[in-house]
Amino acid sequence: MKDAEQQLAEVFGFSDFRPGQREIIEAVIAGQDVLAIMPTGGGKSLCYQLPALCRSGVTLVLSPLIALMRDQVRALQEAGVAAGALTSHNSEEESAAVFEALHVGRLKLLYMAPERLASITTQDMLRRANISLLAVDEAHCVSQWGHDFRPDYLRIGALRAALDVPLAAFTATADRETREEIIARLFGGRSARIFLQGFDRPNIRLAFEAKKKPRHQILSFADALRGQAGIIYCATRSKTETLARALVDEGHVACAYHGGMEAADRRAVEARFQHEDGLIVVATVAFGMGVDKPDIRWVAHADLPKSIESYYQEIGRAGRDGAPAETLTLYGADDIRLRRAQIDESLAPSERRAADHARLNMLLGLAEAQVCRRQVLLRHFGEKSAPCGNCDNCERPPRVFDGTTSVRKALSAILRTDQYFGTGHLIDILTGNETEKVRACGHDRLPTFGVGREHSRAEWQAIFRQMMGQDLIRPDPARHGALRMTEAARPILRGEVGVTLRRDTLKRDTARRSSARALVSEEDAPLLSALKARRRALAEAAGLPAYMIFNDRTLIEMAEQRPATSDEMMRITGVGAKKLESYGAQFLEVITGEVLPPEHPARRKLAGREAGPLYDRLAEAQLALMRGADGHQKPMRCSAAQLARVAAEKPVDVAALTRILGERRAERFGRAFLEILNRDD
Repeated sequence: MKDAEQQLAEVFGFSDFRPGQREIIEAVIAGQDVLAIMPTGGGKSLCYQLPALCRSGVTLVLSPLIALMRDQVRALQEAGVAAGALTSHNSEEESAAVFEALHVGRLKLLYMAPERLASITTQDMLRRANISLLAVDEAHCVSQWGHDFRPDYLRIGALRAALDVPLAAFTATADRETREEIIARLFGGRSARIFLQGFDRPNIRLAFEAKKKPRHQILSFADALRGQAGIIYCATRSKTETLARALVDEGHVACAYHGGMEAADRRAVEARFQHEDGLIVVATVAFGMGVDKPDIRWVAHADLPKSIESYYQEIGRAGRDGAPAETLTLYGADDIRLRRAQIDESLAPSERRAADHARLNMLLGLAEAQVCRRQVLLRHFGEKSAPCGNCDNCERPPRVFDGTTSVRKALSAILRTDQYFGTGHLIDILTGNETEKVRACGHDRLPTFGVGREHSRAEWQAIFRQMMGQDLIRPDPARHGALRMTEAARPILRGEVGVTLRRDTLKRDTARRSSARALVSEEDAPLLSALKARRRALAEAAGLPAYMIFNDRTLIEMAEQRPATSDEMMRITGVGAKKLESYGAQFLEVITGEVLPPEHPARRKLAGREAGPLYDRLAEAQLALMRGADGHQKPMRCSAAQLARVAAEKPVDVAALTRILGERRAERFGRAFLEILNRDD
């Protein structure tokens, strides 16, 4: 792994692997078949990009979205990696350049969509292209039970068998059934090493709010994060447009995105989001898997997502650079009715619809959680954690009360109406609202009629919502969403156990939300702004997304650590050799406030390594001895390449030094150089 660690630092600018990456990368480099389930933003792409540099031949990366592939290729090229993509968006010149690089053996990573595998021409080309590894991104797309099934993924297994090369598959969302289907379809029965990494994203702050004035809530959240890139997810197309206009009216830079837009308009929004700092996209879930912008600072849900898995995937688009990120999810009775209706009206088998209702209930349980939200979320994925300190419940514990009596009244109303009615009618009964429907059904004569007048209609809606979240009641698809009691509710109805409810979601609690965290301290904020301005100028000049210069996490480290030399700059996360060469001097100028003298390329290549300071000391010794020890001899000096080689190889004696410098230079500088090289410091 020594070569991999060197490539990690010099190409990608990372001093160490993220948790779980090392083991996966070792297995992929060794040519083992691998299935890795890693959290969104957990560094999946590095787990095939780095092995591609350490293995001979070409790594073929199959990915579902063109925009995602093109962005990854450009980012790799910026880091000095020979990568290319063959997509329908390529110009003739771009495709010709990729084929030429393949032909001469220069290409290391080739990106392609699975749809291209249908072409016989593509299959023939791949057989001749010296493919040594297949990497499959978003591998859950092969599962017909998955939420992103792509029929063309079914061709990948046959391609792997035809090429007879190892395959590494990656996904962020795969339950046990999906994992089994991935292995069966992609690996063709061959055993694969399965790596199931943790699902936690500790840098993402989790927060939920019951809907009160939803537009005001979203606008307030966006205002607290003004100037930072974010995504707002909405349940309907029309809402994306009205909310985007409202944000623009408030002075934000925002635009809408949904599946009803023309393809060219959608691509324009995608391009703007990748290139512009601080743009807010208000979108349906159509703005989804292709989002690979690492410095999205926040994600908000103006409406409840469809499941806990969807919620996890969508908030996971924030903070992929590891820097702090914020989330806010709003939810209300209308959301729940919409999501229930979508499930009931789907063409899925009844057991799948029941499972979807259970997943939605899990999300409601997270929304109404009374303890650390991260604990509840991770428990769903089979993990345990201590309270996180980075969710709204940890920062401000919710106010709760004994809701046993209220819940028993609600359950009684459900049972006395034969579990045949929905929330609205049940609330009419509990609050004593004598509607025409209540009278027609004779429900005004029930013992439960009017027994719940201590709660308002809105409060009862919140109680029913919390009962669903605790899986005490479920809508019955066979009865058009009528509520029925679950087995978990029977001990409560019998008085054997109690139930606790949240009070703060029953009544308005406008003081609950904490303010958004600043990315850096007040002292470092001006420098971070200046670094972002320099990044924006460089990105615009190069026609690149800003994060491809440096992402937010890298700029935050620069602002906090204030490197003053190339050696110190190379120790910043995300600064590799190519990035240092391209941009290091310009960012050092911003940090130090002065133009630094140009650095010889041979010295710059040693930046961040032990050999760097050695080079400097050797250069000082050479300067002192340039005219000999007495100062009267003919001037002589070593080339920068010779000094760099001495610093890197650290010869131990005059003979070894002579092989690098030659006899005359070894005679002049040898003793002084060896003293420097043999020092303990």
